[in-house]
Amino acid sequence: MPSDVSRPETTLVRRARKINRVLAETYPEAGCELDFRTPFELLVATVLSAQTTDRRVNAITPALFAAFPDARAMAAADRAALEELIRPTGFFRAKTESLLRLSADLVEHHDGEVPGRLPELVALRGVGRKTANVVLGNAFGVPGLTVDTHFARLVRRFKWVPGEIAKDPVKTERAVAAIFPAKDWTMLSHRLIWHGRRCCHAKKPACGACPVAQWCPAFGTGPIDPVEAAALITTQGPA
Repeated sequence: MPSDVSRPETTLVRRARKINRVLAETYPEAGCELDFRTPFELLVATVLSAQTTDRRVNAITPALFAAFPDARAMAAADRAALEELIRPTGFFRAKTESLLRLSADLVEHHDGEVPGRLPELVALRGVGRKTANVVLGNAFGVPGLTVDTHFARLVRRFKWVPGEIAKDPVKTERAVAAIFPAKDWTMLSHRLIWHGRRCCHAKKPACGACPVAQWCPAFGTGPIDPVEAAALITTQGPA
């Protein structure tokens, strides 16, 4: 990571790594919740997951990939047909444009294959660092931090990053990367996202039933009564 990232305090590092260990025990099954078989399918599914649920994306991708199984097929897709297939994910016109463009870029610059390096991925039209890190970590085994809304909310509540940094996804990524070894980045992302979806909700976190409550500076943001908090826990991520 860039050298301009200051070294985090030892106490912060110890607390953060303890939280990660407890979340690993709490969510041993944590992983990518998008269904995919190839790097291209994961790239497309991740683009579609913006502003919708993973479950909704998983519901439409079998038909989508049956019609357009690879970048060459999708680059040549009829726009109206593609729009109709992805319509349930919302913002389908903008997403269709992104899929057509990134597929064309893959065909033109990478012989139709998804590259396994960050610079080449973010150079694809419609692909940002978050999407690139999802693909790298889950399709290629390259460590990366996925700073989505859940990730950003939790690191802010845990005070792993200062408030002004937490507003910037790239600065957040760099700050959290300085706390953990690279080998932990991908699974850390999954655990934080799973915890954010199931327990540490945006509006009403289940503080009284949270497995990492004793290390969380934001404890008390939500109900602390164990029974009331337990009722807020979800067994499957809603988004």
